[in-house]
Amino acid sequence: MPLILSSNSPRRKELLAGLDIPFEVRVIEDIDESYPDTLPTGDIAEYIAQKKAAAYEVGNDEVLITADTIVVLDDQILGKPADAEEAKQMLRSLSGMTHHVITGVCLKSRDQLHHFSVISEVTFKTLAEEEIRYYVENYKPFDKAGAYGIQEWIGYIGVTGLSGSYFNVMGLPVQRIYEELKKFNVKY
Repeated sequence: MPLILSSNSPRRKELLAGLDIPFEVRVIEDIDESYPDTLPTGDIAEYIAQKKAAAYEVGNDEVLITADTIVVLDDQILGKPADAEEAKQMLRSLSGMTHHVITGVCLKSRDQLHHFSVISEVTFKTLAEEEIRYYVENYKPFDKAGAYGIQEWIGYIGVTGLSGSYFNVMGLPVQRIYEELKKFNVKY
């Protein structure tokens, strides 16, 4: 079955490629990612992944993958920072704390729709202000939820604990996706 990834994220492309399943990328720009204010925080990423999938028509035998990743600290969502100051503020709030990374995934074919969330727990050491400044200035994490990439310098020096999937924190829980794709008869 042809596999379609709906994402411009270089990290998601890299992670999915690691499964050795051929896929192509198709992206519809400007899909509305709003959600109801009453939605529980833990359901938001999965809701958005489903909303993204609803924007696509899939062909015969195609399977579409959509995903959304959020960072949650004390029930507050840390999205993608708008600028360097917001990125620094997000990292200050994560410093010395444990937070959750939730990725919602939706798999869609013509006759099946399956969605799920994967949650990982990440703990940061207390970050020095100069470490935060260095990371933001040199890595410009403006396209990353929570203003960090675990696979980058800040993850090397700052993450002291991880429970759950490392790849989920990067943005795509590939182990779970692999298991779910088998239900769609997608093979490597």
